[in-house]
Amino acid sequence: NGETPRRGNRRVEARRGAPHQAGKHEMRACASMQAHLKGCKREKKCRKERAHATSGGENGETPRRVCVSGGTGFIGKEVVKELLRDGCQVCVLTREAEKAKAALQGEEVRVAVPAQWKEAICSCDAVINLAGEPVASRWSEHIKAEIMQSRVNATRSIVDAINGCPDGKRPSTLVSASAVGYYGTSDTATFDESSPPGNDYLAQVCQAWEKEAQKVHPETRLAIVRIGVTLERDGGALGRMLPAFQMFAGGPVGSGKQWFSWIHREDLVRLLVEASRNENFEGVYNGTSPNPVRMEDTCQAIARNMGRSSWLPVPSVVLQAVLGEGAATVLEGQQVLPTRTLDAGFEFKYKTIFDAMAAILKKETAEKVK
Repeated sequence: NGETPRRGNRRVEARRGAPHQAGKHEMRACASMQAHLKGCKREKKCRKERAHATSGGENGETPRRVCVSGGTGFIGKEVVKELLRDGCQVCVLTREAEKAKAALQGEEVRVAVPAQWKEAICSCDAVINLAGEPVASRWSEHIKAEIMQSRVNATRSIVDAINGCPDGKRPSTLVSASAVGYYGTSDTATFDESSPPGNDYLAQVCQAWEKEAQKVHPETRLAIVRIGVTLERDGGALGRMLPAFQMFAGGPVGSGKQWFSWIHREDLVRLLVEASRNENFEGVYNGTSPNPVRMEDTCQAIARNMGRSSWLPVPSVVLQAVLGEGAATVLEGQQVLPTRTLDAGFEFKYKTIFDAMAAILKKETAEKVK
């Protein structure tokens, strides 16, 4: 039935990997989720009536109004474009208005700085929260603090604005990003949305990030999307890997045996937009392909689609020298399955890593020919 894990989803079966042990972290997480949903039953009728009214009723005469934080980033800019194609009115929540306007040049969007966030949020139907500093960098204590604070503070500001809206003006939906780092890392275990959190640094970041989102008013439907490694040629992990393959010097990173839970950016954008408009999306969803692979399989898919060989591994010591503690983001991984996402009826366009790479690299070749 795709019920929210706040009501106590079953854990991953032992056949998927090592069984998880319930602990105090999971109990606290479940208690927090259940507390958020206590008021949801009472507010559900009100929420549906508001969503119906702000969408122009059955005829859909009034465009949906959506606020997006992180709307100029690798994922966010494509979410903005998809919402515009969907006929929505879009407001990008940003801290740097001129930078945002430059990044979104040519797009018919409104830009709001922090002093304007509450006004913008109280006049919208849904908020998609994607704000956060990139994690693929050399981690110093300062950078680690920025990674944590950028996510927690932005989410807190958005939730405070939603909760401060007058009755009848509150957005009906908050879609808030998280990451598969929530689960920690493992070479053997399999994780889905009901799995308990890990205890490493990124798991702590994700738990703090989600905790802020869970404070949203019960009148507002909350969907949290734990995002995997997002693939497209113009950024993210793949954008950093392609140049080596183009120079015939590509190969697996580290041992190549680490799990790589990935998603094509197009599928992720579709998932985020669907979660923002579909009342059935509530609770936690994994934004990952149903077919995670090992890192070496990813590199083979890149090489085959480029007519290259995956022959030159990047040793762990090299990455650790460049990224320090941040090398863990590529040297370690987790096998994550989108169980609730599939149960909700979401259809992935790119189900295998080879299909995803074929589409991305074919498009790159076509654009070069032009």
